[in-house]
Amino acid sequence: MRSAPISDDVTARARIRDAAIRRFAADGFRAGVRAIAADAGVSPALVLHHFGSKDGLRRACDEHVLAVVAQVKTEALATAGPDQLLAQMAAVEELAPLVAYQLRSMLAGGDLARALLEDFMTSARQWVAAGVEAGTLRPSRDEEARVRYLTLSGFGGIVGWMAIDPPQDFGDLGPWLRRYMAAVGLPAVELFTDGLFADRRMLDAYLSYVGDPPDEQRERTA
Repeated sequence: MRSAPISDDVTARARIRDAAIRRFAADGFRAGVRAIAADAGVSPALVLHHFGSKDGLRRACDEHVLAVVAQVKTEALATAGPDQLLAQMAAVEELAPLVAYQLRSMLAGGDLARALLEDFMTSARQWVAAGVEAGTLRPSRDEEARVRYLTLSGFGGIVGWMAIDPPQDFGDLGPWLRRYMAAVGLPAVELFTDGLFADRRMLDAYLSYVGDPPDEQRERTA
């Protein structure tokens, strides 16, 4: 099969990747290459030409989802601040296919889901560090543990919401995602901003039991 010009390859690759994200989100990872190719308006052979296999295509989807999420988080927490966060909340439906893709991956489990979760933690390290550097996030005694907790609690919360309000259509997750945001948005932002405990007694008791992390990871605030 003769290779297309580089510019056409890039355009076709992006179109196939975006079609795959939507198809995997709607139908799960049982969706086949032929269906994805039809959605993208290309041949199955061209899909394999660009990605090598269905697993290769899924890895490319993972990379794109991670990149978009990292950009959104960084803009909201490190660059643009509250105004950008509000704009993103107003346009939450635009992120629905990416959220649906992430949920499908977590529900499917297996090595690729584990790899995606680990990659999310890697991405979270970057946007959390950017937030700390920008002064919009407080530093942590143990940044690695905090990143792990934020990632796991974020995925756990939205998966738990699926049991309360099961989505009817993964292909159109926007309305469901907006209901989720309406339910958890205020308590999440309030908790992250003001905290939960009224004083330090619980933290001090915990630290007296387990001790502080290494000095280089300790909180630098008074």
